[in-house]
Amino acid sequence: EVQLQASGGGLVQPGGSLRLSCAASGGTSTSYTMGWFRQAPGKTREGVSFSHPSDGTTSYANSVKGRFTISRDHAKNSVYLQMHSLKPEDTAVYYCAAGWPSIPLLDVEYEFWGQGTLVTVPA
Repeated sequence: EVQLQASGGGLVQPGGSLRLSCAASGGTSTSYTMGWFRQAPGKTREGVSFSHPSDGTTSYANSVKGRFTISRDHAKNSVYLQMHSLKPEDTAVYYCAAGWPSIPLLDVEYEFWGQGTLVTVPA
């Protein structure tokens, strides 16, 4: 089974930047969608950004458009999330996910999950 390892989280001041990484291992495929969810304290998990090899597109939650950029390295079976202009509202555990979703932003559509990495942006 595919295993995902997320890394790169940390404490960042408002307006700062951070880059998250997710590496896939095991029975990997370049055809699956890979991306990021996040869960803030006391809130439900939400989709952040995704990369879809099937049509070569990317998608973003409205809350991060213009600030976050997702990228993919198929050779390394990895996906990255470059975050700029971070806000306290971005504080969350960020989870890497992979699968073949019919609805990209729906978490139950994804088969494989990383352990999560914490991003903290103080107010």
